[in-house]
Order: sequence, then C-alpha cells, then structure tokens
Amino acid sequence: MSASGGTKAIVAALGANLAIAAAKFVAFLFSGSSSMLAESVHSVADSGNQGLLLLGGKKARREATPQHPFGYGRERYIYAFLVSIVLFSVGGMFALYEGYEKIKHPHEVESWYWPVGVLVFAIIAEGFSFRTAIKESNETRGSLSWREFIRRAKAPELPVVLLEDFGALIGLVLALGGVGMALATGDGVWDGIGTLCIGALLIIIAIVLAAETKSLLLGEAAGADQVEKIKAAAVDGDTVTRVIHMRTLHLGPEELLVAAKIAVRHDDTASEVAHAINAAEARIREAVPIARVIYLEPDIYSAAAAAAGANPGKTPGGAPEADPGTPSGKTPDTPANSGH
Repeated sequence: MSASGGTKAIVAALGANLAIAAAKFVAFLFSGSSSMLAESVHSVADSGNQGLLLLGGKKARREATPQHPFGYGRERYIYAFLVSIVLFSVGGMFALYEGYEKIKHPHEVESWYWPVGVLVFAIIAEGFSFRTAIKESNETRGSLSWREFIRRAKAPELPVVLLEDFGALIGLVLALGGVGMALATGDGVWDGIGTLCIGALLIIIAIVLAAETKSLLLGEAAGADQVEKIKAAAVDGDTVTRVIHMRTLHLGPEELLVAAKIAVRHDDTASEVAHAINAAEARIREAVPIARVIYLEPDIYSAAAAAAGANPGKTPGGAPEADPGTPSGKTPDTPANSGH
C-alpha cells in the first residue's frame, strides 16, 4: 500500500483500538456497564476493520494475471466495503441489542471508577489515532473540505479511518454521558440509552461508508484536475490536434485507465500516426503518473460533421449530447468526476 493509502494512520488506529478494547472489557467486568460492553465490541470491530484494510492493501499489490489483466487494485475497495458491513453488523447491531436489553432490565453501575477511568483513557488514545489520521489526510486533501475529501478520495483507507475514529470519539462521549447519568440518578436506564445512541451512531457511519465505497467499486473517473492534465498532455498541436472524446476509469487508487479517440492529420502516414500515439502516451504518463493503462485510437476530425449537430446515440455511461464542437458520431469528453 502506498503512503497515500494511509498505512501509518491504519496502524496507529489498530494499536489504539486493541489497547482500548482490552481496557474496556476489564471495565465492563468490574462495573457491569452495558455502555462499556458496547464500546468493547465497538473497539474489537474497529480492530478487525483495520486488519481488513491492511489485508486489502497487501492483496492489491499482487501482479496482474491473464485472468485479471488489469491487476488487483480494486481489492482495496472491496475490503473497505467489507469494513462498512462489519461496522454495521458487529458494532451497530450489537450495541442496539445491548442497549435495548439494558433499558428493559436496568441495573446499577458498579465500581464507577473503572468505566470512567477507562473512557477517559480511551478518549486520549482515540484522539491520538484521530490526530494521526488527520495529519495523513492533510498530505493529500489539498484545498478540499473534509466532506469533499471523504466523497472524492480514491484511496478508501483514510476516509474509513477518519470516520471510524470520529465515530469512536463521539461514541466514547456518549458512553461517558450514559455512565455519568446512570451514576448521578442511580437509574441504569441511562446506561442503556447511551448504548442505543452508540449503536445508532455506528449504523449511520456504516451506511455512509457503504455508499462511498460502493461508488468506488462501480468504477469512478479521474478527478477534474487529472482529466484536464490528460487532455492537455495528449494534444501537441502538430500530430495530435485534439481529443475527440475520452473515458477514464480508476482500476485502483493509484492506477488509472485512459481510453481516448484523438484527432490526427489526414495526410499522416501510418508510421507518423504510430509515433504520435506513442509520444502522446508518454506525455500523458508524465503529466499524470497513475495513468498506467492507456489506449489511444486515431481518427480524422471533421469540422463538417461537427457542424451537423449532436449525435442522438449515447455511449455507455449515459454521456450528455455532444456540443457544437464535437463531431457527429462522437461523444464529448468525459465530464469531470463529481465525487462518489
């Protein structure tokens, strides 16, 4: 997994969650707090999630095979999707069940100093993990807002860790509130209410993660800045005069497929066209290094065809109708990616 995959953030989150899970289980055994039990399972699920992300990164590095000629880069998307399922089924559903049981059969929290002490420790540890994830994300986030970064990031690990850590911090505060209210009122129902809130929070985060990773699994185009760089690099104004239409697709977070029809001069020889294609591919790879699979098809641009109007046919993907600058029988350049 590349640095952009956030390996450091995953390892930091894994170490923090393992330590926190052990501490929470001890606190649950001494206090009987359902919030502590829900938080213990939450931390165990998070640890498993980070393990899945590391496993996905390892599998994604496998070499391409005849059966999988474009490699295994999408393994990282698959394992990120599995993380959302685990977070939902193991963490969220268990917390909802435990909260319901606690409200139905409340009992007083015992040895209050155990859960309070462990929760304070957990907040500090999760804060360290969250800080590491933020630092790693800032290296690739650029000018994007956090919402835009989570929606548009092609490497799924950092958004997953960010949402997990953010949810864990809020969950710890909810658990601390539930335990605190149970101690202040002597009513164990508050502990169950805190547990229900933790379960609802985990399910919301899981749904968000599932929606974002689903878009990556379906296949997303390059970002708007990369699309413009590819277009500019493909055209040299001499042998390649324009990009007639283009499609891009992420084969993985750091691997991009580019397929384009380019306009060449009608009197170029086959040798000149072949040289133009090779040169254009080299320029594209230099401009966008992750563009590793490139297919360029030469064609003759026709101004008369362009003036004839839009092509009523659509290419796969539902591209919009051609504009006046696009030849009839062609489709316009792929629009900039709008995020998943």
